Amino acid sequence: MSISFLFSLIITYVLCVLSASAQLQRFPHPSRHDGSLSFLVLGDWGRRGSYNQSQVAFQMGKVGEKLDIDFVVSTGDNFYDNGLINELDNAFEESFTKIYTAKSLQKQWYSVLGNHDYRGDAEAQLSPVLRGMDSRWLCLRSFIVDSELVEIFFVDTTPFVQEYFAEPQEHKYDWRGIGPQKPYVNNLLKDLELALGESTAKWKIVVGHHAIRSVGHHGDTQELIEKLLPILQANNIDFYMNGHDHCLEHISDTESPIQFLTSGAGSKAWRGDIKPMNRRGLNFFYDGQGFMSVKLTQTDATIEFYDVFGNVLHRLASSKQLHSSS
Repeated sequence: MSISFLFSLIITYVLCVLSASAQLQRFPHPSRHDGSLSFLVLGDWGRRGSYNQSQVAFQMGKVGEKLDIDFVVSTGDNFYDNGLINELDNAFEESFTKIYTAKSLQKQWYSVLGNHDYRGDAEAQLSPVLRGMDSRWLCLRSFIVDSELVEIFFVDTTPFVQEYFAEPQEHKYDWRGIGPQKPYVNNLLKDLELALGESTAKWKIVVGHHAIRSVGHHGDTQELIEKLLPILQANNIDFYMNGHDHCLEHISDTESPIQFLTSGAGSKAWRGDIKPMNRRGLNFFYDGQGFMSVKLTQTDATIEFYDVFGNVLHRLASSKQLHSSS
């Protein structure tokens, strides 16, 4: 075997590895025997139980038991104010393990990073060390949860926001693993577009930390409107779920069937902080603490927003035809 041929084999292998690693990692999570799936959605929560975090967790436990949930989705800003210091930061136990103690919440948690998480050791939250400490925890930058009934595409939205790179102010962001911003975002969009195009799931949900549309404190995220939204519209996404604004919201896209759902009220909320402009498609806004539940079947989706007392504030019902093969 010649050296040049051996070298070409090595290069081919490396390229294959790189190509495979570029694809979004997929985690199977089977639906129930009846084909249904239920989960809770929570964002912007990790404050060692303060700002009503513990009260929200208590109500999550009750709703989780009622719905017999399959897992929990976290929309990011998992630990305040500046993420985790390292893998051994006791904030992980104080804000997560010791707070979400209800039996119904002892299920898998699928989490993305928020901008506050990037202000600490972002890679600590991705570490298997945390999963060793609490097996519920699974946090990655971008990945897919696949139950066949639904595919949930988790997207790392923080690197999209130019302000964090150009005007970080007094904050420091942990960009390890990101590299130059533009190639990272472009590659992520390509991987997402490919995965969405190949999806045959009945329901398609995208989860990110930042809102595409919001009337809350931060408002719309222009970078996501320009770069992410067209891909979602072109691929028949049903729901985009996010945190970032510390509120609960439901906004309908005016150009597609996409429903924008904000669940960022896991602890500290911003009372009265609502923007008067661009309220097109606004169906619901609540400026207190709470969370969201999702129940899916082959034909129906039911989404409910709860306050800190467990009251249902808003309900969204969506239906699809059940197509039978001829």
